[in-house]
Amino acid sequence: MNRPIRVLVAKVGLDGHDRGAKVIATALRDAGMEVIYTGLRQTPEMVIQAALQEDVDVIGVSILSGAHNTVFPRLTELMKKEGMNDVLLTGGGIIPDDDMQKLNEIGVGKLFAPGAHTHEISDYIKNWVEENRTF
Repeated sequence: MNRPIRVLVAKVGLDGHDRGAKVIATALRDAGMEVIYTGLRQTPEMVIQAALQEDVDVIGVSILSGAHNTVFPRLTELMKKEGMNDVLLTGGGIIPDDDMQKLNEIGVGKLFAPGAHTHEISDYIKNWVEENRTF
């Protein structure tokens, strides 16, 4: 790759807790990635528009509000509509294992629970991008 991996980190909905998102954003920057943080209270439409404008490789959503079964399907729908077939949608937060599996089945990448090691997240992103993106 001739440029850093570009990751958009987003907080969708009314969830006002962004400490974890900021920790992940910093860890990804430390791993050599370019990170764009959208800030709080974004809509899925705002996230997708920002991802398109920033030409990102990865969208990472931090969600603690319990709205994951609404937010992730809407994001995948919008990504398909925009032809973002080679962009990884991943994330983490308070998401039950059964819900993680269902979200994976609709095209969401690996989801990370609280306590996941930041190197595990950055390694997953690097490997996914190497295998799925062309530059």
